[in-house]
This record gives sequence, structure tokens and C-alpha cells, in this order.
Amino acid sequence: MKGGIGNMMRQAQKIQADMVKAQQELANMEVTGQSGGGLVSVVMTGKHEVRRVSVDDSLVGDDRDMLEDLVAAAINDAVRRVEDATKDKFSGMTAGMGLPPGMKLPF
Repeated sequence: MKGGIGNMMRQAQKIQADMVKAQQELANMEVTGQSGGGLVSVVMTGKHEVRRVSVDDSLVGDDRDMLEDLVAAAINDAVRRVEDATKDKFSGMTAGMGLPPGMKLPF
């Protein structure tokens, strides 16, 4: 029994170290969200910090409301991509933990 607990502790420590490494990698990654068929793009980090916003020249001078909507849509697309990348990164780690489907860890 004692060996089983020791093995579980080592596995938990490895998972924790893997999660810290994955969180660091995600924080450093950049994703690009787009809208308007690529006319507006937003580059965002894994920490949801917007690094760059690019607007195609064809939109400059057009309807301001449309441009604002396209920027918002590109940001939302980037946020979804960060969330997807985060979920993909951690799904492999939590698979061996025996958590019920849909249960999330606090991060």
C-alpha cells in the first residue's frame, strides 16, 4: 500500500510540473483571430493580451460601425482560439487523472 501512495504522489507531482510548463507555453503563444474574410485580424497572446490589430486598407473610410463590429469579431475569434488551444493543451494531461467528463480544474 505504501508504494501505491508514493507512486500516486510522484504522478501528481509530474502532472503539476507538466501543467506549470503548459501554462507557461500557453502564456507565450500567439493566435490570430480574423473577421470579414481576413480583412480584420487580431493577434492575441495566451493571456488574452492583444498584440496587434490589422485592418485592410479597403475598410478605412468605410462605415465606422461596420469596422468596429469587425474588430470586435476578430477579437472574439482570437479569444475562442486561445480557449481552444488551452483546452487541447490540458486535455491530454487530465485524461489520466480519472476526472469525470466535463470537470474543469481551476485555471
